[in-house]
Amino acid sequence: MSTPDIQVTRTGPLTHIRLNRPAKRNALTVAMYADMAETLAAAEGDGTVVVLFSGAGAGFCAGNDLADFVSSPPSTAEAPVFRFMHALAGASKIVIAAVQGRAVGIGTTMLLHCDFVLVEPDAELRMPFVDLGLVPEAGSSLLVPELLGQRRAAELLLLGEAVPAGRAVELGLANRIVPKGEALAEAFTLAGRLAQKPPGALVATKKLMKSPVRGLAERIEEENGVFAARLRTEEVRALISRFFASRTPPR
Repeated sequence: MSTPDIQVTRTGPLTHIRLNRPAKRNALTVAMYADMAETLAAAEGDGTVVVLFSGAGAGFCAGNDLADFVSSPPSTAEAPVFRFMHALAGASKIVIAAVQGRAVGIGTTMLLHCDFVLVEPDAELRMPFVDLGLVPEAGSSLLVPELLGQRRAAELLLLGEAVPAGRAVELGLANRIVPKGEALAEAFTLAGRLAQKPPGALVATKKLMKSPVRGLAERIEEENGVFAARLRTEEVRALISRFFASRTPPR
């Protein structure tokens, strides 16, 4: 790691990325983006099944560190912030976020690319890009209207309204509320459940869920192709063999 502000722990199939800058409410710097982008890239090939994001202290992430961002603005496609966005959006592994307190800007838009988002009762999501004279990022101008509809998206992206935990669950921005102080523990439990499942099937299912194919007939054909390919894998053969071996023979 190039900065102590990102703590990465690899435990078996779990890679835990912890934002560790609580004095600055985990505001993200260029170096932090670089570390996270590299960690996500490594997770694609190191046996990771689940990636977990969490934040130290009272808040999940206050967005960009504006002073750092202004002094080192992204100027090319290889800028760390853009590499992180693409790595997260394209992650084949299951991604979980444990959110407490405020999640602002990228702290919210990154959640759109997570498969599971657990929020504590004090969680508050906000995307104040317009208020800063900016525009939404990380694909949020596409994903938020797709998820919420144009009018509700306008409340979040044009007005920059804050979304409390209960409303986030209601809108589909989060999966569920967990007790105060328990988001990380609940996320670890969820990660453990996922890690027990066939990793190849998890990756293939997530890829289908994120496929741009919209028509039902086209999606059935896409699923059929993946299904047939999965049947030929060692993972499926082993699972089916285990199933038959576990059956009690009739008396």
